[in-house]
Amino acid sequence: MSNGDIFVGEIIGTAILILFGAGVCAAVTLRYSKARAAGWIVIAFGWGFAVLAGAYTAAPLSGGHLNPAVTLGIAVDTGEWGKVWVYLLGQMIGAMLGAVLCYLTYFAQFQANVSKTGTTEGTADEPLPTLGIFSTIPEIRNPVANLMTEIIATIGLVLPILAFGLTTGLGESGTLVLIVSLLVVGIGLSLGGPTGYAINPARDLGPRIVHTFLPIPNKGTSDWGYAWIPVVGPLIGGAFSGLIYNAAF
Repeated sequence: MSNGDIFVGEIIGTAILILFGAGVCAAVTLRYSKARAAGWIVIAFGWGFAVLAGAYTAAPLSGGHLNPAVTLGIAVDTGEWGKVWVYLLGQMIGAMLGAVLCYLTYFAQFQANVSKTGTTEGTADEPLPTLGIFSTIPEIRNPVANLMTEIIATIGLVLPILAFGLTTGLGESGTLVLIVSLLVVGIGLSLGGPTGYAINPARDLGPRIVHTFLPIPNKGTSDWGYAWIPVVGPLIGGAFSGLIYNAAF
């Protein structure tokens, strides 16, 4: 794969990943969405389908990593680092592009980003924070626990992905991406409760940058004090996965 193919493939695939993933969060979160309050299961499956669409699209060009933790895990295992920077750059650009596309898709809903609450005077508007549409937020803010969750959840993603590569039939039949997508659904349902399962530094950081600059009314904070955890945690998890795989398989 050429650097150009990898770069373009990762931009397109990661943009699709974030468009669908942030899109399902927007659908469930924003007041004037038909999917408002549809729940966690909808979000988990939405992110799984996001991986499905993005990875299948990018696979012919770049292999469909879409995730710096996956790229790092493969590099640690194989010792091949020459193209890592191309993957990471494409993933970050794609993640930011996907976040912008999500914003444009739900532009009217973002502009009406308030909830109606009854008061003694009648009806008042309350701001609805939007960061959770773009990036992750922990339920309990505990840096050590949050970091551990992201490390473990990312190992739960990257180590199986590396092991799936040993099953040649998955790649030949074209079902490998489908299995990984179902894995992402499973991680969301099982391990996503504490932090929202970033498990992908580009998926969290790129949209967080976009959220900071988008002119969203009542958008609330971008929470940069927490932002290092969904970057560092998945990178550690990806590196550990490569080491474990190299040693055990």
